[in-house]
Amino acid sequence: MGNVSKPTTMSYFIKRLRDSGYIVNELFSDYGEMDARRWTVIIDPGCASVFCTCIENRHELGEKYFEYWDGGQFFNSNKKFMTSSVEVLIEHLVDSGVNRKAPGYGTQEKTIFDELEEEKNDK
Repeated sequence: MGNVSKPTTMSYFIKRLRDSGYIVNELFSDYGEMDARRWTVIIDPGCASVFCTCIENRHELGEKYFEYWDGGQFFNSNKKFMTSSVEVLIEHLVDSGVNRKAPGYGTQEKTIFDELEEEKNDK
């Protein structure tokens, strides 16, 4: 489980951005063996719609970086970030104006258990 908490692991990357309130969807992770791209997600789909691709160039000194692409809305063409910190990537999103949060972020939503407890108390 050594790779689980690395930002280059798609599931960890998605979880951290979602925990920060972003809507993030997996797009693709089945790139060819010789392709340096590992996976691509979309951040804030339908609004900013920023594509983030993790690139792991194993053949050139193990270089790893993230590339944001949004057609020039918030980032210059194919903005690249070499970092091992998801916080740095989130900071770049916020600094560039991509900071719309998911509906309900920061509010506690009722669960089925809360509703059952209320029904029980009403009786």
